[in-house]
Amino acid sequence: MTEPAAPDTLDSAIAVIGMSGRFPGAPDLAAYWQNLLAGVVSVTDFTEAELLADGADPAQVAGRDHVPSKGVLEGADRFEPALFGFNRTEAAVLDPQHRLLLETAWSALEDAGLNPLGAPARTGVYVGGGVTEHMLAAQTDPALAAQHGALQTRILTDREFLAPWISYRLGLDGPSLTVQTACSTSLSALHLACQALLLGDCDTALAGGVAVDSVRRRGYVHYEGGIFSADGRCRPFDEASGGTVPGNGVGVVVLRRLADALADGDPVRAVVRGSAVTNDGAARVGFTAPGVDQQTAAIREAWASAGLDPADAQYLEAHGTATRLGDRIEASAAGAAFAGAGTGSVALGSVKANLGHLDAAAGVAGVIKTVLMLEHGVIAPTAGAGRPNPELGLGDSPFHVVTEAEPWPEPAGGPRRAGVSSVGIGGTNVHVVLEQAPPRTAAAGAPSEREPEALLLSAHSEDALRALAGRLAAALRGPAAPDLADVARTLRLGRAPLAVRGYVVAGDHAEAAARLDGLALGRPGARPGDPAGPRARGEAWLRGELPDGPDRGRRVSLPGYPFAGESFGALSLDAVRTPAGAVEAPENTGPDAGPDAAVRALIVEALGLAGEQDMGMTYFAAGGDSLAAVHLVGCLRDDLGLDVPLTLFLEELTLDELARRIVASGSPDDALDALLSEFENV
Repeated sequence: MTEPAAPDTLDSAIAVIGMSGRFPGAPDLAAYWQNLLAGVVSVTDFTEAELLADGADPAQVAGRDHVPSKGVLEGADRFEPALFGFNRTEAAVLDPQHRLLLETAWSALEDAGLNPLGAPARTGVYVGGGVTEHMLAAQTDPALAAQHGALQTRILTDREFLAPWISYRLGLDGPSLTVQTACSTSLSALHLACQALLLGDCDTALAGGVAVDSVRRRGYVHYEGGIFSADGRCRPFDEASGGTVPGNGVGVVVLRRLADALADGDPVRAVVRGSAVTNDGAARVGFTAPGVDQQTAAIREAWASAGLDPADAQYLEAHGTATRLGDRIEASAAGAAFAGAGTGSVALGSVKANLGHLDAAAGVAGVIKTVLMLEHGVIAPTAGAGRPNPELGLGDSPFHVVTEAEPWPEPAGGPRRAGVSSVGIGGTNVHVVLEQAPPRTAAAGAPSEREPEALLLSAHSEDALRALAGRLAAALRGPAAPDLADVARTLRLGRAPLAVRGYVVAGDHAEAAARLDGLALGRPGARPGDPAGPRARGEAWLRGELPDGPDRGRRVSLPGYPFAGESFGALSLDAVRTPAGAVEAPENTGPDAGPDAAVRALIVEALGLAGEQDMGMTYFAAGGDSLAAVHLVGCLRDDLGLDVPLTLFLEELTLDELARRIVASGSPDDALDALLSEFENV
């Protein structure tokens, strides 16, 4: 349990109980924090050969104003479809943003100590994403529409369905909203999630954003007076600032009302004390230009909603695009809002200096950075910061740009507090007030008085199980390793029970880490001398059961599922082609091949099966769903002249039996024709 907070903070405060993200140079939050602390610039500079190999336009690459730089998200084309119920064909069509956001949502729930496939009732989803090359290519490719159906292609690729896919695949029954406010998308999503929690629309919420415009190496063209930097570096509020750099990333946070989180012993990582959103309206020089007054208003309203003054802040995570106009307007707007603070008393930074501009994921990248700083009591430097831009007048302002990591002690008057700002093209300004989490009390009972624990692990494959064991072993050797009872409880109740399982029994951290290392090498985790109780729980776990455990321990943050799926590629606008991982259309699928062979080939193609050896599975076990069934029925009718009832796909039949029943079925179905017509006209 966490110590009680003052009653007046509980009414409108929201707890951040879990978070996950992947950013340029950082496959997880541990790497992200180390990069932030060291001031690492994670923007990649490409060679001409690298760009050309990934299909870049040779004439553009050779152009004088081409800049071969970007904040690259490694592995953005990788995915583990079976974990989320997708077959290989669907996974190849599914937009990389959807794939990444699904995995990141899973990891964020795990970080909160929640089973991703058994999250609390009334869990809402508020996320957004950017426009992608894959989405545009898919939705303009008539061959793909013919193969999978136009509606199915749209549902698998359009950013409109980012939130619904998470809700569907993770079984979340709260509100599900895809939010779009350009560069301020993910912070707008967080604001809306907080409002939904306070209004009672949901009791738990996921909020965040993703931006993967392309999985390929791409530079950009610099235009004089445009928003992009001429040298491939982003230097917010700096004398050398000249624009921003595009980047890719994804981040999700898990939110609950603070009162509920405290009552349930959630691992609170930070507190959202208030938030606000405004729009500049017509009070700006152009549609893409920011405005001063409503940026100031968003900050003031957010702190007012928290019952606090902006002068209570010690840090501001700014939007900080490093454009001359944007930085000048933001410095002026924030300076007016924080005017009550002493000169230079508020540290100023922007994560865009590290990553580039992550578009729809920019705000959540700043939120996660700020939560990590609040937790560690350290303010990370602004990467590459030099002399502040004298045009901004920061010397007489409440701000100082952080050039080196500096301690962030708790103020005498209360906890650490910070603001996070995000500004979207189109004028939507968002500001969020973050606060250090209240201290968590120690678990009851001395560790020496407890019996050894059974640590239960599961994964979708043997390789993933071994990787998970290795990651957990490393975490238990760390200086801030949680109590072993907390680890055992979190692994038992805060993870999805998957098919491939293992366990170890240990009485302390050193023994647990050593045995987990053995499990990572493929050795059994159990030993003959293990205590009967923990060993019995472990053996029940291996049999596919979820055993009862001792009623002790808390949910804590532990290493999550080690996603490392294969590459499924992405479609390209330059040359729309079969995406990596897709199954090539089989030969002899028409009526001349014989109805049985043609039906089987069509099923293999539609479900992305390895071949007819997979026909022993049921339709749904192979990754089929109702929409794919509608498409299959249409193909059977149009290509093979077979009219079959849609209900046939809903029966518990093997694909072998399904194929036989399809061939045997031949009666027209007027209701099906009407349904197909309805889908075609959506």
